[in-house]
Amino acid sequence: MPRKKKTPKIFVLDTSVLLYDYEAVKNFEKNDIAIPITVLEEIDTFKKGNTVTNLHAREFIRYLDGISNTNMLHDWTPLNGRTHGKLKVIQDSISHEVDAIKAFGSATNDHRILNATLSIKEEYPERRVVLISKDINLRIKARALNLEAEDYETVQVKDIEHLYRGKTEMDIEDPSIIAKFYEKGKLRPKEMMEEKSIANHYYLMKSHGSSALGTYNAKSRYIELIDKSTMNAYGIHPRNAEQTFALHALMNPEVLLCTVTGAAGTGKTLLALASALEQRSSFKQIYLARPIVPLSNKDIGYLPGDAEAKINPYMQPLWDNLSFIKNQFKETSKQYKKIDEMVQTEKLRIVPLAYIRGRSLSNVIFIIDEAQNLTPHEVKTIITRAGQNTKIVFTGDIFQIDTPYLDAQSNGLSYLVDRMNNNPIYAHINLEKGERSELANIASQLL
Repeated sequence: MPRKKKTPKIFVLDTSVLLYDYEAVKNFEKNDIAIPITVLEEIDTFKKGNTVTNLHAREFIRYLDGISNTNMLHDWTPLNGRTHGKLKVIQDSISHEVDAIKAFGSATNDHRILNATLSIKEEYPERRVVLISKDINLRIKARALNLEAEDYETVQVKDIEHLYRGKTEMDIEDPSIIAKFYEKGKLRPKEMMEEKSIANHYYLMKSHGSSALGTYNAKSRYIELIDKSTMNAYGIHPRNAEQTFALHALMNPEVLLCTVTGAAGTGKTLLALASALEQRSSFKQIYLARPIVPLSNKDIGYLPGDAEAKINPYMQPLWDNLSFIKNQFKETSKQYKKIDEMVQTEKLRIVPLAYIRGRSLSNVIFIIDEAQNLTPHEVKTIITRAGQNTKIVFTGDIFQIDTPYLDAQSNGLSYLVDRMNNNPIYAHINLEKGERSELANIASQLL
């Protein structure tokens, strides 16, 4: 008996999905895609500019133009490729049963998108219609109108609670093992009862009052001793074991890609900047950047001044960290003057992320702060710019996200940590202990 053919679903895509991933229409197998005409109007408002969001808007417009060259988009138009379904642009005509504009009391674009979804659900009662959106509030409103609504989860970390942390704390029963570790400077993983080690994974070993720090070298297949007393970068010394791990990863010439995560005050940005300054002779330039996430969803265009003046307020935390490093030295010292000289000669530059698009970055150490506000596609775009002798460092707190369409599971930093661990050229460490001040630590714990 022939197998009954499944009826394709209809996925209605919100603007937020296409700005997050302009190729989203290709990720729903043989199901059909409906794009509300209001979404096209919103996409049009994003096409100008140099952010990755603007790039995604332009790329989607080009893709839509390509498939509609000889077709009218108000009819179902085949998507490129045999594994894809069809696409149609739908109107936001009011359903006979429900009107989202009346239900919520305003004629916003979100409510027009809901009306479009209601209309196509009514037009195809035999098919499952699902609204896909990165906007949590829109999904809630959809469900209030008896519409199915889901997040766009194609690029997402499934188990965020068990996201790789880069380190293991071990209690060693036999104190002679730690003594041997100090004597020889290395151990086989099996000597620590470690069955499988991850490349550049870090260990804090404790035994009867003694302790040792180590990291697994995938080339030598040994856990190698880390001497905390020798770890420093441009006057900055690690204050705890995990900061020692972070500084070791940042300073390791074999590690070309490094991520450091942790809450505010754990020292991730400071350590990254200090390590870059310490390694300045190994690279032609040091680039520092962070995503621009305007407050209250305002574009930076409303700020006064030229492009540099508009960007500076968002980059101030990076300048603050540089000032802290400078102040470890006297104003008359070579180290203090060297930072000012590097800024003046542009050997050290604080740049917007849009600056690197289309470029090949060679002989550069590139630090991207607040990377949790990047999408997976943006992170990939940055890394694929890397040329010869380039090291890229991402820092951020995956639980402190400032952009509305990302969360701990879908942001680019989480995705990078999840996908890259156990690669010999990659290292990650999650910082947990706050070192900013006693006041900051108390506030973090109690407030």
